[in-house]
Amino acid sequence: MEDDESDLDIMLLMLDNIARASTKSANQIERPVCRPITDIGYDYIQKALAEKHEHFRSLYRMYPESFEKLCVLIRMKTCLRDTRHICVEEMVATFLLTVGQSSKYCYTIDTFKRSVFATSENFHKVLKALNTIAPDLMAKPGVTTCAKIRESTRFFPYFKDCIGAIDGTHIFAMIPKDDVPSYRNRKGSVSHNVLAACNFDLQFIYVLSGWEGSAHDSKVLNDALTRNTCNLEVPDGKYYLVDCGFANRQKFLAPFRSTRYHLQEFRGQGCDPGNPNELFNLRHASLRNVIERIFGIFKSRFLIFKSAPPFSFKMQAELVLACAGLHNFLRKECRSDAFPVEVINTDPKEVNIFEDNGDVGTLESQQREYANNWRNMIASSMWADALGNGSQR
Repeated sequence: MEDDESDLDIMLLMLDNIARASTKSANQIERPVCRPITDIGYDYIQKALAEKHEHFRSLYRMYPESFEKLCVLIRMKTCLRDTRHICVEEMVATFLLTVGQSSKYCYTIDTFKRSVFATSENFHKVLKALNTIAPDLMAKPGVTTCAKIRESTRFFPYFKDCIGAIDGTHIFAMIPKDDVPSYRNRKGSVSHNVLAACNFDLQFIYVLSGWEGSAHDSKVLNDALTRNTCNLEVPDGKYYLVDCGFANRQKFLAPFRSTRYHLQEFRGQGCDPGNPNELFNLRHASLRNVIERIFGIFKSRFLIFKSAPPFSFKMQAELVLACAGLHNFLRKECRSDAFPVEVINTDPKEVNIFEDNGDVGTLESQQREYANNWRNMIASSMWADALGNGSQR
């Protein structure tokens, strides 16, 4: 009798264990079948680094030497390290292939033979690392007059204290449906307005992304100047060139309105400037054109910005800063920008003219009056010298 009870207890215990095991199994989420661990990605990037440099540059937007220096910099300045099966070089190559070719993850997955999860993780790790070092990669405002101005009688001494140019550019964005109206720009596209300042060596000094596409450039600039962190600082005695989308004021020199300004308006026979304001605008536009050039180089190098990147909006904004830092790194390490440059539309009819609503304080009104007088003095001096030299260009 005791043996029967003992056997029964054992059977009940076994049934209880089986029931517990089946319940636990039912509550667990079955993991997808993972790709087998492979060294194909590592072997691929090592082989690519050793082959034709031009082919590597066309794929990864930089030469192998610059690529290796970038990986060294990332290792030194960030926490990104090789994992057990994936090296930093492969992670960086994954990121560059995605932003440089606007390639989908499926292409990158096929190239490096990694899972979707591993590919996404690598991309995000490098994006985080680049955003960590991007502030250090931004160019510092010049203290002395740059060579482009100093060595030209067209620009010196009139623009001797100018350190660069500022403008906004629109980058396509993927936005939640409810927010689309705010991000639709004047051309009807959904975008975010990116404000950038650059020097005359085609390097970014400051980048602010994430503003709605419908926002006016002057509003974005005011935010850049007044924000508590990561604000735009202009050294005393220096200034940037801006277009008619901004007010003329101290530290931001705008052209004369209701006057020819764009370079194409001065091309051809009989199109020379006919007065001080037109001459000032021509030379102002010639210098300020650097911001249009840097936007063109930026968008031609990083083709992911040709369409809306398929990420969260926060990540889309971070991606702009990361690629701006990359651009500056490459300007120092790889001077050639021989990609088909994006042509920026500068049609005068599409210029977002700054409109003064009249609601300005006394101090700001005085500053604008001072800035207008300062601009008039530059134009008058420039015109007098041009007449004396017999050149009105």
